[in-house]
Amino acid sequence: MILLVLILILFFAALLSWIVGVKSHAGSRWIALCSLLLNLGIVTGVWVNHPAGTGRWWYQYRVDWVPHFGISLHLAMDGLSMLMLALTFFLGALSVLISWKEINSRVGFFHFNLLFVLCGITGVFLTMDLFLFYFFWEMMLIPMYFLIGIWGHEHREYAANKFFLFTQAGGLLMLLAILGLYFVHAANTNVYTFDYFDLLNTPMDPAMARWLMLGFLVAFLVKLPAVPFHTWLPDAHTEAPTAGSVVLAGLLLKTGAYGILRFVLPLFPAAAADIAPVAMLLGVIGILYGGMLAYAQTDFKRLIAYTSVSHMGFVLLGAFAFNEIAYQGVVMQMITHGISTGALFIIAGALYERIHTRNIRQMGGLWLRLPMMGSAAMIFVMASLGLPGLGNFVAEFLVLLGSWQANHLLTVLATIGLVVATAYSLRIMQKVFFGPCDRQYNMPDLSGRELVIIIALVIVICWLGFHPQPVLNTSQQNIDYVVR
Repeated sequence: MILLVLILILFFAALLSWIVGVKSHAGSRWIALCSLLLNLGIVTGVWVNHPAGTGRWWYQYRVDWVPHFGISLHLAMDGLSMLMLALTFFLGALSVLISWKEINSRVGFFHFNLLFVLCGITGVFLTMDLFLFYFFWEMMLIPMYFLIGIWGHEHREYAANKFFLFTQAGGLLMLLAILGLYFVHAANTNVYTFDYFDLLNTPMDPAMARWLMLGFLVAFLVKLPAVPFHTWLPDAHTEAPTAGSVVLAGLLLKTGAYGILRFVLPLFPAAAADIAPVAMLLGVIGILYGGMLAYAQTDFKRLIAYTSVSHMGFVLLGAFAFNEIAYQGVVMQMITHGISTGALFIIAGALYERIHTRNIRQMGGLWLRLPMMGSAAMIFVMASLGLPGLGNFVAEFLVLLGSWQANHLLTVLATIGLVVATAYSLRIMQKVFFGPCDRQYNMPDLSGRELVIIIALVIVICWLGFHPQPVLNTSQQNIDYVVR
């Protein structure tokens, strides 16, 4: 029952932090932090102590929920979901720490929503019942809407509404596809079930498979996000509080990538192979278009948001390359992007608290005043452009190496995206930390709490750059299954 416990810890901690937050803001924060650290400890223990060669699925838990309709509480963990859970609880704990001083109103309700969205993300990474998957998919939506709409910046209501409409529309398409697969499977086998393993290899007409696959794929492309479904992301990132931006960039976007690897490719292999050239082209467009838009931005958070569109293009490119090397790169990209972009949003939030602007034209010359923050920004900016020795280089190199086997032209175009990434990454350092500044800012450097957060992120991104093999080994069996 360890899988169910991971979800229940967050669920009850969310309720408890809301109740306690009425009288004690500190109590609410500590409950949220301790619950996430507890889950991180459990997942880390599972990872470290898991014996090799025990099969693809490490843990499974299943009980009937609504057996009349074939709905069950079916949870399962393999290497891929374990890695995503470790990322979820790690970034979740850092999100609580970074909002320790930033959030001072409705603190209990803030942590309730933060833990509830993390609870939904945990369910998405664990559930093997498609009805339950849709339940958790929609469960992520409401608390994130509140995080943006209540604690965001000046245009928060517009950004929250846009986020809600885009993701809800994608979710409804996925619901239709789930119901279509449910009835197609029943028509062929006379068994009504939402169970993932039963629905695998469901015989169906190629045209039907294509339409059902598109229903899933569009929902995941909206969440990824891929061009042209990306327009909600810059607004949501820009207006969200720092913790909301970290969760959005580091975790919510990964649910889209996870959905492609877990559901689109295994459930509809032939239909996915047919649409692969188009999907890879969308990935390349996202890499180039997102990078160019990032370079054009003057709002620091909006700039970082467009880098996410560019980096997630590599995920789409690699996922539809259909070879092992590219898939390894996709898994690495999901993790390293969460770390590096989450760190950049944390730095942007820390800067905003000090100078109360996100306009990079009003920054400059901050390296001498904020040497520790500048050094941290340099590390994660270098990670964003793919500097060897940091995790993003490993991810993007593997994606390009694998996609070369599938399509030479698109791989060459995607490689140009690395040049664009260098341009916008160096622009961040030049405009924010090294350029001239007309204003004289007097502000403190990173506090002890912020330093702990940044050091933790630096250690992880360097570890992923110098020693990525544990991550690659952990996801290997899942990758072998998808490739077959």
